[in-house]
Amino acid sequence: MVAPPRLTSIPPGKVCKLRKALYGLKQASKEWFVKLSSSFLLSMGYTQSMNDHSLFINSSKGSFTALLVYVDDIILTRNDKEEIARIKQALNQTFKIKDLGNLRYFLGLEVARSKTRIMVNQRKYALELLTDAGLLACKPAPTPIDNHEKCSSTGSVPFKIFKLTED
Repeated sequence: MVAPPRLTSIPPGKVCKLRKALYGLKQASKEWFVKLSSSFLLSMGYTQSMNDHSLFINSSKGSFTALLVYVDDIILTRNDKEEIARIKQALNQTFKIKDLGNLRYFLGLEVARSKTRIMVNQRKYALELLTDAGLLACKPAPTPIDNHEKCSSTGSVPFKIFKLTED
């Protein structure tokens, strides 16, 4: 790293101490998450999930908010539109966010909505994997699994183990 132009002389064996994380450095993403979670979300009444540390939850008076953070992307959902507007406004005042609207694509998942349901699939991600591997034009092959086997919660074995033998 090169010293700023205004800093003309740095004694040998000395380093500069940064007062804030710079974008692109290793610790920048950690510092961003600490600032978002500790300084902002926890002070807004959110609780960090013990199972997934990137999930923050706020529930009160029959309403529920879930906020999921992945690097610099945030997914926000709630059953109360006023609370969503409030938290988005607070996020914008603190961090200058960009609202991308309803969720359509996130981490390889495509999200499609209709009036009655939400559908999630990974078609685009699967096609990207096949393209990267050069297998997009390949023909399907049968797999050694019985597709008529029913899985149940009554104690039956959900998977059969096949023993492969060399011929």
